Amino acid sequence: MNYNRKFLGMLALSLISFAGLAQLSTPPGGGSQRSYVRQHIGGVGTVAIEYSSPGARGRTIYGAVVPYGFNNLGFGLSSADNPSPWRAGADQNTTFTFSHAMKIEGKEIPAGTYGFFVAPAQDGPWTVIFSKDNNHWGSFFYKEENDALRVEVAAEDASVHEWLTFEFIDRTNTSTTVALIWGDKKLPVKIELADPVEAHMTQLTAELNNQLGFSFQNYVAAARYASSVGEHDQALQWADAAISGPFVGQKNWGTMSTKAAVLTAAGQADEAQTVMDEAIKLPGANAGAIHQYGRQLIAAGKADKALEIFKYNQKTNEGAWPTNYGLARGYSAVGNYKQALKYLKLAKANIPAGDTLNGPIIDQNIEKLEKGEDIN
Repeated sequence: MNYNRKFLGMLALSLISFAGLAQLSTPPGGGSQRSYVRQHIGGVGTVAIEYSSPGARGRTIYGAVVPYGFNNLGFGLSSADNPSPWRAGADQNTTFTFSHAMKIEGKEIPAGTYGFFVAPAQDGPWTVIFSKDNNHWGSFFYKEENDALRVEVAAEDASVHEWLTFEFIDRTNTSTTVALIWGDKKLPVKIELADPVEAHMTQLTAELNNQLGFSFQNYVAAARYASSVGEHDQALQWADAAISGPFVGQKNWGTMSTKAAVLTAAGQADEAQTVMDEAIKLPGANAGAIHQYGRQLIAAGKADKALEIFKYNQKTNEGAWPTNYGLARGYSAVGNYKQALKYLKLAKANIPAGDTLNGPIIDQNIEKLEKGEDIN
């Protein structure tokens, strides 16, 4: 008798121990299966959604399987005083994980992982909820006080979808729209980086502080991006690092012209011109690159300086294409159409083989100069 009691006790302990083990990976029984989707936003941000996907199985979904509004589910914390939204999936919480601060339908939410809930409406917009609670079963333990964000979103009619699915249906450089699709409805939710510039600047800084920072080309790329979004001080630091940074800096046409572009964007045109006067004498400053610099000077209203650069280009590169064309533009910019016509005809005579674009344009410009018209 004592032996039997001892045996039964050991058996009970064994059953308890086995009950705590993870389940074997036996084939699924046909119910809701866990699913996962992930989308990049703007090259730096990500949205990851994990959910269980139930099937419609011929049932009426909204107003039946999924009741409208908030409801007393009769379990957990759900009650008449604390009604619950729909779990927006099945089984464990559906979760959204944001790598960066985002805007959901225009409202900001910090980076993190959130439980996702929905309160469908028979008429009008649906309530979409991102909750700080993200590790519960369904919405039985939902608490409104733990909402991180609520937005109202209009649902749309859709072709019947058997399996509940989240799909990224629209993407731009800084945003995406994810749609919950199930049954005959689609619920599109717009998600965008809250501060794309800050996100990219943080990412670039982190990368340059790591292995990618051992390349002057990467500092050039970072400086040009920072300059394009108005981060002039940081852009100048990165431009200087590309030129003279320890181990990686190189003074050449590419790095110096980048610094000049950064200075120009920051409103320091005189400093930029000083840098470019040195850049055109450095490796990489070929005839085409110098020609483009001259054209930029004309566009900036600096015709005399442009002509000086075109003369330097023609002399240094011994009349190679497109130096004569540059002189034609330079003389035209200062109103000397006779000299411009002379060099434009020289340019026509040495158009590179296979170039079918410049010939007709030069012919048109010759006609303009003969009429006393500027060709720039």
